[in-house]
Amino acid sequence: MTTHARRLPTWRAGLAILATGALILVAASCRVAPASLTVTTAIGGLDHPWDLSFLPNGKMIFTERAGRVSMWDGTTKRVLGTPSDVRVSGEGGMLGLAVDPNFANNRSIYTCFDSTAGDVRLVRWTINTRGTALTGRTDIVTGIPANPSGRHSGCRPRFGPDGFLWIGTGDAAMGTNPQNPTSLGGKVLRVDRNGAPAAGNPGLTNPASPLDDRIFNYGHRNVQGLAFRADGAAFSIEHGTNCDDEVNLLEAGGNYGWDPVVPGDPNGYDESTPMTDLTKFPNAVKAVWSSGCPTIAPSGATFLSGSKWGGWDGALAIAVLKDQRLRVMYIDGATGNAITDNFTAITDQGRLRSAVQGPDGNLYIATDTDTPNGRILKVVPS
Repeated sequence: MTTHARRLPTWRAGLAILATGALILVAASCRVAPASLTVTTAIGGLDHPWDLSFLPNGKMIFTERAGRVSMWDGTTKRVLGTPSDVRVSGEGGMLGLAVDPNFANNRSIYTCFDSTAGDVRLVRWTINTRGTALTGRTDIVTGIPANPSGRHSGCRPRFGPDGFLWIGTGDAAMGTNPQNPTSLGGKVLRVDRNGAPAAGNPGLTNPASPLDDRIFNYGHRNVQGLAFRADGAAFSIEHGTNCDDEVNLLEAGGNYGWDPVVPGDPNGYDESTPMTDLTKFPNAVKAVWSSGCPTIAPSGATFLSGSKWGGWDGALAIAVLKDQRLRVMYIDGATGNAITDNFTAITDQGRLRSAVQGPDGNLYIATDTDTPNGRILKVVPS
């Protein structure tokens, strides 16, 4: 195991202890951050690790944007698959990952990626019984818009407490996608294991709804994270323009107000448009949290749980790319609109892509770095 620590000139084995002074309190707090965070490199030598999850036996599955899906058993990394149709360009490539909660019975995992077919798609795989390869490919959601440059290729799948797959998508930097009720871009989708619309989606409950039956809500720019609070409330983390990254409480049928159309130009993309345009859409759902100006590029996130996190138990931990840190915040109240504490931590590890809590209760963070310096960090509180 390798380690990267504050003031450490080179990587070396051992522990990097980030003391209380490494935690920057952003707002007056009534909750107390962990006294220290021990940050080590769990896996090194990666190329833009994008997402990660864990099997019931504790083994980690992770993706790299370059096109790989791999397994790590705590000591050894094994590549499970390199699909031949992954298109790697800019922000695009092999992206989000989810392990089926029923993996012990069906051995299924799900990956999002840019495809050479010209779209972004969600694919279900079976890990063979030896744990050495991906088999049984089934493309369950296709046709998510893709930009040839890879721009705004957000695709983050997560199983919700309702047992359905939720998928946050990017708008492919195409102005008409977010408000288009039949486009899967700039949306949060909700489907079953076969990609069929989930019960309760707006298009199923309201026959008059113009929304594709797989769409849960719309009007998003580039969804990078999905996380579920202990009470079941669902939140998305979304990239803004020059202003207003957002954390949003997800509502069925909600319009989140992004509409960068250019009148008379079907291919236009007006980034001066407000992230939540309340002039055009007075009933648009307002963000729970917004970065203001400038943006920080928040990405994959998880709600921390467990007494080992002390005052951070129940907080939302967000990996941040541009601002290169971990953002930790409390979202209180049934409406999710009260941010009562707001911390930043881990400010010396570069761009952070995704944060996932492991079965050991610790936090694992993928760093957005080229090969061979891409890493997955292990963060232990004390």
